[in-house]
Amino acid sequence: MNELSQTLAQPGAASASWFDFAKRHRAILASIFVLLFPLVMPFTALAVNILIYGLYAVGFNLLFGYLGLLSFGHAALFGTGSYLCGIAIVHFGLPWYAAIIVGTLAGAVMAAAIGALAIRTRGIYFAMVTMALSQCVFYLFYQAVDWTGGENGLRGINVRVIDIFGLKLDFIDPLKRYYVIAAFVILALFVLSRILASPFGAVIEAVRENEARAPASGYNVTLTRLITFILSGAFCGLAGALMALHLSIVPIEILHIETSGMVVMMSLLGGMGTFFGPFVGAAVFLMLENMVSLWTVHWQLFVGAVFMICVLFFPAGIWGTILKWVNK
Repeated sequence: MNELSQTLAQPGAASASWFDFAKRHRAILASIFVLLFPLVMPFTALAVNILIYGLYAVGFNLLFGYLGLLSFGHAALFGTGSYLCGIAIVHFGLPWYAAIIVGTLAGAVMAAAIGALAIRTRGIYFAMVTMALSQCVFYLFYQAVDWTGGENGLRGINVRVIDIFGLKLDFIDPLKRYYVIAAFVILALFVLSRILASPFGAVIEAVRENEARAPASGYNVTLTRLITFILSGAFCGLAGALMALHLSIVPIEILHIETSGMVVMMSLLGGMGTFFGPFVGAAVFLMLENMVSLWTVHWQLFVGAVFMICVLFFPAGIWGTILKWVNK
């Protein structure tokens, strides 16, 4: 019996084969979806928000979903990347691409600083320490009025034209703006896929599955946690930098604890430890907010009810549950 007939004879083999194929090429498949996404969305601006917050959730999911560390301080990483990108443009006159690099590195550096203080704690203590340090970061940016604008936010981040090797793109055009931002998101997805498929990705999984046994296998748990936290910060910093360019302003609320709680909800809605789940969670959260807020100012009640239903009946998240059904 040849391989094709064996596959046909086993109903689950075909679905498993497709699942393995999708897992191997997850970055490519996710990129195709990202490229087609604005074509099915009613508002391009909403699609851009989903893309950026999805990337923010990707950074959080690397730490929470893949390593198992719950942080309530990721707003500090997201906001630092956004503010430093804006400061690079407004106060130093850097070009947009250099500002994005500055924002990404700023997120990583802030993660290194917070991680150095918090990474040796465990469980709820880690979550509380990251939340406390995030509030400290909020206060620092709030007080640095000359640099950040204080409670009014940082304004004047005007990027009207994106020049890519002589090709000038109108960044004011919503669709062109989406695809410029999508290029960075797709690059981040390929980097994440490479990290997860690398030996370091295997170490992350080993630490998550059995932290007590990992040192016996020669893994440095503390260093693994710190590096993962820094990588998470880089993804969040990139998302923050893209948000600064998208909004042309950095509001102080971007550093608020509510921004940290929002990314936790997005990750849980989409599915912890899944590659594409953060984007699904961001899409569900922001689309619900966008639609329900048209009917009532109490949209948080409706979103909260949906979140409770997902946690109670779909603990693996929306995307995680779909993957389980496909992989049966």
